[in-house]
Amino acid sequence: MSANVNQFVVHQINLNEEGKLVFIPRPSCFEISEPISDLAAQLHSNFSGKPSKGVGGFGELLDPTVKNLLDSYFAESLSFYDFSVQASEKLLSAITEEAMIETGYVIFSQYEYLATDYLMIAMLDTKELVTVSQDLDLSQNRFLELSKMQIAVRIDLTALETSPQDFRYISFIKGRMGRKVSDFFMNFIGCEEKVDTKVQNKQFVQQLDTYLASQPLDANEKHQHRDSVAQYYKERAGMGEDVNVSDIDEILPKMTESNHSFSDYNAGLENPLEPKFQADKSMLNSMNKYSGAGGGLSISFDRKHLGQKVHYNPHTDTLTIVGLPPNLKDQLSKSSSQDNSYASEQEGDTE
Repeated sequence: MSANVNQFVVHQINLNEEGKLVFIPRPSCFEISEPISDLAAQLHSNFSGKPSKGVGGFGELLDPTVKNLLDSYFAESLSFYDFSVQASEKLLSAITEEAMIETGYVIFSQYEYLATDYLMIAMLDTKELVTVSQDLDLSQNRFLELSKMQIAVRIDLTALETSPQDFRYISFIKGRMGRKVSDFFMNFIGCEEKVDTKVQNKQFVQQLDTYLASQPLDANEKHQHRDSVAQYYKERAGMGEDVNVSDIDEILPKMTESNHSFSDYNAGLENPLEPKFQADKSMLNSMNKYSGAGGGLSISFDRKHLGQKVHYNPHTDTLTIVGLPPNLKDQLSKSSSQDNSYASEQEGDTE
């Protein structure tokens, strides 16, 4: 991935000797260099790869501080550095108001990727690692924990300028188990959620199943169409781009009886998908496989095997598998042999 970085700066929020949260600003923005561009690209990629994100915009009834600062920056009455400092001071205030102890490095990155302008604001922790130099000297250094990014927003500046009415220009990472670990961060940004991307992705997979099930296609044809959608989906997720419902019309055949496309089918639902939504990589597995776990069992198999190698009987609630994987068969055979051997020994002892 190649990102054209325009501005980049890092500040810090930390505890002082008295245990009070303080803001520590960097003296100026970084000069744009290859390492800075690589870091910005990695931040973009890590953010895009997060499976649970929300989408929204600046809420009319929420704190407008960051929005106003951003407006001032675009009006050129405020430099990017001053914008980042004043926004960080607001972030510190938001953390303090929530009576939280949240420390870390606050990153502000304005960049262009695939002809779209973005502003990313992220709060990251660090970890200390021991490194070895070419002269075999050891030193301890701090590294940003990019893979553990949980508190971050990405503002699509192009969408904010061209189509703010869509209210889809702010993306943010959501916490696990349905809980937003970054509520204070959303309050700081003044962001109101419109779309839960995880819900959208699950709904898309369900609608894809229903749509294909309604078509007079054989199992192989359905599998091929599903594979084509999964490939498109994977490409969009890899680029950090939205899935466009209209694009699916170019992949799937129209409904035979009504001649409706997938977009038409979606539009007629009581709860249709958004015209576009962020791809969730974790959903790729659901497109290609049936899987489930519980009661000590974990089962997963390719969808194409249902009705061929795997048969489901809903009346008896059973799965019949024809042709076990060799490694599983080997384990079961060994276990069966051991059980038979033990049973024979027991019978001998009895006699």
